[in-house]
Amino acid sequence: MNKNRIQQIVGIGLFTAVVAVLQAAAISIRFGVFNITLVLIPIVVGAALYGYKAGAWLGFVFGVVVLFTDASLFLAVSVPGTILTVLLKGTMAGLISGLVYHLLKGKNMYLACLAAAICAPVVNTGIFLLGCRLFFFETISEWAAGAGFPSAGKYMIFGLCGVNFLVESAVNIVLSPVIFRLINLGKKTLGIKSTAKDAGAPAEPAADTERAEKPQ
Repeated sequence: MNKNRIQQIVGIGLFTAVVAVLQAAAISIRFGVFNITLVLIPIVVGAALYGYKAGAWLGFVFGVVVLFTDASLFLAVSVPGTILTVLLKGTMAGLISGLVYHLLKGKNMYLACLAAAICAPVVNTGIFLLGCRLFFFETISEWAAGAGFPSAGKYMIFGLCGVNFLVESAVNIVLSPVIFRLINLGKKTLGIKSTAKDAGAPAEPAADTERAEKPQ
């Protein structure tokens, strides 16, 4: 096993531990029904450094922790629906944010970081809403009526995940410069060279650099 492979395994292992600990700790931070997800940033950073497959794995770990700490309300309604929804939303959030980053990093690394940071909460919340519609709509309709909402759809958007989604998205957008720096730092640690495009700066022509180094 070569050195790069060992570094990758160790790095993904460390990010796995960070995701698990952060999500377990986040159980006490609540806005409405569910806790605020704090792990989307390390998932995005891990996906950027180690690839979209690593992002999918980290998202899966996030989903597993959620199942054990914050899914009892839905598990009481449908165990298969809850497991599928929770694991799929985490896995796809990591996978898609990783794919978006790797598609855009050659053009501008900061743009890639920002887009990946935005994609993670959008995908996570979007699949959650889809799961609610497919597996829990009847129960959610009852919750909506009890809470005084005119429809189950509005209750899902504004009652179940509206504030959480806004907070998670705002945190990821505001901290996107931090994500950018963490990825750059991780690349240096792993010995991955960053191009001028990665840094978001225009490249200097090699010929101009050579002329500048020659004595006049």
